[in-house]
Amino acid sequence: MSGRVVHFEIPFDEAGRAQAFYREVFGWNLIDMPEMSYTLVTTGPTGDQGATEPGFINGGMLRRESPNESPIVVIDVEDIDASLARIEELGGQTLLGRQQVGDMGWAAYFKDVEGNSMGLWQSA
Repeated sequence: MSGRVVHFEIPFDEAGRAQAFYREVFGWNLIDMPEMSYTLVTTGPTGDQGATEPGFINGGMLRRESPNESPIVVIDVEDIDASLARIEELGGQTLLGRQQVGDMGWAAYFKDVEGNSMGLWQSA
């Protein structure tokens, strides 16, 4: 079902510091993926298809691109291109169009009508 929050992304200035903080405070499992300049974050029991029990989502961490960048909520959609078109029809703005993410699916980013940056996810 689309429209659900399925992922989060937390920007950092210093990877090691941020990773240590979230690992120590919350016990998150962090997997560094240097080839993608990304850190996968698992916040609970996880299998090949993602979370294995209801009530939590996993996410990622990445280098902060701008000083005011804040965490991003990622929403599942059936069709990223159609969703971006609808977002723009309703006054939002595409920040980064459809991007392939390995063989898992596609991601995109948009700004809502209140100026919040958000993400979209479409599974392969």
